[in-house]
Amino acid sequence: MNAIITATELASELAGSTAPVLLDVRYQLGGPPGRPEYEAGHLPGAVYVDLDSQLASAPGPAGRHPLPDLAAFGDAMRAAGVSAGRAVVVHDGGQGWAAARAWWLLRWSGHPDVRVLDGGLAAWKEAGGAMSVDKVTPRAGDFTPAPGALPLLTADEAAALARRGVLLDARAAERYRGEVEPIDKVAGHIPGAVSAPTTENVAEGGTTFRDASELAKRFASLGATEDAEVGVYCGSGVSAAHEVLALAVAGIPAALYVGSWSEWSNDPSRPVATGPQPG
Repeated sequence: MNAIITATELASELAGSTAPVLLDVRYQLGGPPGRPEYEAGHLPGAVYVDLDSQLASAPGPAGRHPLPDLAAFGDAMRAAGVSAGRAVVVHDGGQGWAAARAWWLLRWSGHPDVRVLDGGLAAWKEAGGAMSVDKVTPRAGDFTPAPGALPLLTADEAAALARRGVLLDARAAERYRGEVEPIDKVAGHIPGAVSAPTTENVAEGGTTFRDASELAKRFASLGATEDAEVGVYCGSGVSAAHEVLALAVAGIPAALYVGSWSEWSNDPSRPVATGPQPG
């Protein structure tokens, strides 16, 4: 099953007999909150999901966006209408990072049919998709999280993978090199990790993914192929989920280090590399 869906394909499915559940995960690091934008206009039937409170636990030693409490996550998904036997399509304002976080969490916790709207809300509007300001009250779903369907890395496992396989750093290249660090305590990268900015997975100047063959070629140049053991991290496990999604589009399975650099750099005992090379 493809992990992404175009706006045209989504419109067709919404007009069918069994429409997918729509989740709107508009999010911007540092704000403003996405709910006011959602209430000002959203896809008909879409339910707003808050990344900070529903797709993550509170920030702490485990990072800025640790895994959510599974019981709370299950409650939030059922309240949004998510059921195990019904397809889910997630989207955000266009960047795709927040939508990818929702995609990854649902897939990791056992939902079999989740896709991301390629290009998000911008692509939907460009395709002439309808918008609504109606309040959405979904029928409660029956989804119960059963984690483990996608691979997950701890800090120690990420370090080991960087030595024996391919660990991709999805942050901007200047953060990888340690030239700047606008958020976390320490600048640099996990020793052995390869720089692979998430922004290079989408079409230049846009928000839609490059096609699968282009993505496969890009990742192969970094050592990430179907036969390699691949992991991804970023600042807090959000943009890295987008990279895992891009890898899935390319046919390459990958594990996610959710704690990412915000967890790694919070522990002074962990080594840090700087510069353009894995180190």
